[in-house]
Amino acid sequence: MNTIEKFTIKDKVIVITGGAGLLGKKHAEAVLDGQGVPVLLDVSETALNAAQNELNDYSSNCKIETLVCDITSRSDVESTKDILMDKYGHIDGLINNAANNPKVEGNSRNMKPIQFENFPVEMWMDDITVGLTGALICSQVYGGEMARQGSGVILNISSDLGVIAPDQRIYRKGGLKEDEQSVKPVTYSVIKHGLIGLTKYLATYWAAHGVRANAICPGGIYAGQNEEFLQKLTNLIPMGRMADKDEYKSTVLYMISDASSYMTGSTVIIDGGRTCW
Repeated sequence: MNTIEKFTIKDKVIVITGGAGLLGKKHAEAVLDGQGVPVLLDVSETALNAAQNELNDYSSNCKIETLVCDITSRSDVESTKDILMDKYGHIDGLINNAANNPKVEGNSRNMKPIQFENFPVEMWMDDITVGLTGALICSQVYGGEMARQGSGVILNISSDLGVIAPDQRIYRKGGLKEDEQSVKPVTYSVIKHGLIGLTKYLATYWAAHGVRANAICPGGIYAGQNEEFLQKLTNLIPMGRMADKDEYKSTVLYMISDASSYMTGSTVIIDGGRTCW
């Protein structure tokens, strides 16, 4: 097998949580590029149907699975595993991507003027349940199956904010009082740091069973954010820009394929150099 052939994951079944979101769909495209079978898990059937239509347009004559699943429910996750095992007889990879993502653009409920001192415990629990507990449950269920098979790979989607703390200055707006300023929530950074810890735990726990676990730390993706925010953020990035939505796919395919066969417990940072400063 030559170097390029090692990137091929032909007919391998790769489960992607939060599969109907922007990054989830891009991870699925990476799987399709490698000739694998992406399995999109999400809580929204409507969003999954839209994602499937987009992916059908992206790649013809391909297999795409979409399953409605609440990853915080072990019984839900077990049910999806059983469906896939009945149909394919194997599960080859898991991309833990789901999160309550606090975005500057749009109307994210957890990207609000909620200062750390007043951050609601209920919101903490909800964010942690999706971002960390969901990753735990999926790793237990799908990772456990891969360990029984003797092969597989888990890829945890962390963030540049899994390596550094959020710089709250970039979210501030002139003319607003302190209690009116938007704040990147504590949960986001804690969850993304936690995923790196989970990665190292899984890498050592299942090493003898042929299961590899790694993490990537992507930086922010340009998605029409306002100019004031963009200027503040790009000043922190040596490359002077945010990522394009397609710039992580090659790394994802590398991490879930045999091209990275001697890599486990590693964290790959893809942030335009932000964490260098």
